[in-house]
Amino acid sequence: MRNVIENQMQVGEIPIADIKFDLQSRDEIPKLLIGLQAIYCNAELRAAVWQVLRSLVPPNVDPKNGRKGMTLWRILVLGTVRLCCNCDYDKLRELANEHRTLRMMLGHGPFDVDCRYALQTLRDNVSLFTQDVLDRVNTLVVDFGQKTIGHRREDGIDGSCD
Repeated sequence: MRNVIENQMQVGEIPIADIKFDLQSRDEIPKLLIGLQAIYCNAELRAAVWQVLRSLVPPNVDPKNGRKGMTLWRILVLGTVRLCCNCDYDKLRELANEHRTLRMMLGHGPFDVDCRYALQTLRDNVSLFTQDVLDRVNTLVVDFGQKTIGHRREDGIDGSCD
């Protein structure tokens, strides 16, 4: 049984929309989490991303039957961190278990200290989130951003990065 996200918040859990980030940080993780928070907070974009995430579940799997699996939201967050930060699974495990802000984004509150991610669980679940899936999510985000600012794809984009 795999849900997109847990519907019931736990005691002490902070809503994803209310998570505060260190805006002075030069690390990539806070920037990445701010982007994921923006996806989560916009209902239209979130619904489109949920559709992409649902494609991760094999068609022969009944989502209403079986043991509880890692939510698709957690796979999105951890998969994005793994691919964007070029982490191996050992580093991802350390981040998932010890990085306070990342744990809040995963839906863990201060009373959830016993909820730990095993290395094999991360390998089995996060490996579903491939570069192809990330590219599909990125396309949705870019299209949504262009639509939000009134930009048409035909006009092209002028940009630079470092």
